[in-house]
Parts: sequence; structure tokens; C-alpha cells
Amino acid sequence: MSPVVVEFPLRGEGWVAVTSPADRIPSHGTNMLGQRFAYDFLMTDDRRGGHYHRASRLCTLLLGVPTHECFAWGAPVHSPFGGVIVRAVDGFPERLRVHPIREAALAIRNALTFSPERMPQILGNHVIIRGDGVFAGLVHLAPGSVAVTEGQVVDVGEVIGRVGHTGNSTSPHLHFQVMDSADPAIAVGLPCAFRTYEVQRGGAWTTTTDGIPCRTDRIRLVEPAPGAP
Repeated sequence: MSPVVVEFPLRGEGWVAVTSPADRIPSHGTNMLGQRFAYDFLMTDDRRGGHYHRASRLCTLLLGVPTHECFAWGAPVHSPFGGVIVRAVDGFPERLRVHPIREAALAIRNALTFSPERMPQILGNHVIIRGDGVFAGLVHLAPGSVAVTEGQVVDVGEVIGRVGHTGNSTSPHLHFQVMDSADPAIAVGLPCAFRTYEVQRGGAWTTTTDGIPCRTDRIRLVEPAPGAP
């Protein structure tokens, strides 16, 4: 099946697809909830090991770090295509600190105790957009950041929310997937690629088109300057 090509939903430098169908399928270890080809995008700095906060790895592991200080937190999330908002959920709170051991334990518990009734708590704040025969889910958004309402028509690139740490999240990141239904409980995940972005290789940035980033790719997408062609 050919991938659906969409616009990359994030801006700025340092995004990494820590979970990607380029590395394994199903990318999240399950086909449930339309996740077969889903991505998790985390923002990191250029230190080795994928640091998502300025603190050392030992400090992060032992003490945790403030959620709002993580590099990805609060980053605008953009619509990957033009369409209609079919679900816009806000109001789920965030944990104020990220403790990797605690977050991992919560994720394991959620996987072992999952039921359809608990799906809203798994997704947290999220938006689902209907495009041309496909649906995009953008998940784990920050509380109070969802900027769209159900039934609203959005253009490609329009800001629909901000990256957060709600639901079944181990740190502030964007979970992104394309599927064949607005209801994740019955959806089949669809492969998707991103129309254009840049990847850092050997200290230089190289443009990639219709790409499926893997976990070793450090990505950026820079907004054009006002008035630029």
C-alpha cells in the first residue's frame, strides 16, 4: 500500500521520530487504536542519547524534570492537511514533572489494563481531522491548548494545538497517526509519509521529500520568512 503523503505537523529543529514505522511495523507493537504506522515525535538537543531536557540523564532519571521545561512542550502542532475537525478533546491535566521510571510504569499498567472505556484517558487531549478519505490523529496535547472545535474547517498548516504530556505519555511529545476511521477503537492504521522536511547528516541539513523518518534522523522544518516565496 502506498503511503498517504501529508505535511509535517511540527516546526523548528531537533525533532526525532523515536517511534516510527521506518524502524518496525507495527511501530507501537500493536495494531490497536489505528497505531500500526504511528509516529512519536520528541524534540531533543544535539547531545548523544536523545536528551529531551537540559538536565543530565542521571538527574532526569533520579529526580525527574519539570514538564514545562522539556524541549517539545508547548510547540505548536499544525494540521497535516486541509479538512474538518471531527474530534477536539481538551481538559485532561498534565503531570507537572516527568519521572522516566514512573512514566514507564504507568505506560505498562495502561497497556495491561486497557479497555475501550479507558480510551479517553489513554489519548489525553487530542484532535482528529478528516481529510480526503483519511483521518489524522494528533495526540497528547497540552491542556488548554486545543485551538479548534468539532465541525471547524481547517487549512493545511493551521495550528490546532500544542505539544503536551497528557494521556499515556512518557514525556512531552506528539503522537501522530493516519487511519481510515475517526474512531480509533475500530480504525485501521494507514502508512503515511511527509511531503518535505530536512534531515541533519554529517553536520549539514538535507531536504527529504515524501519521506518516512526513522529514529536516527534529526529533523527540522523551518517556517518561511514573512513575504518569502
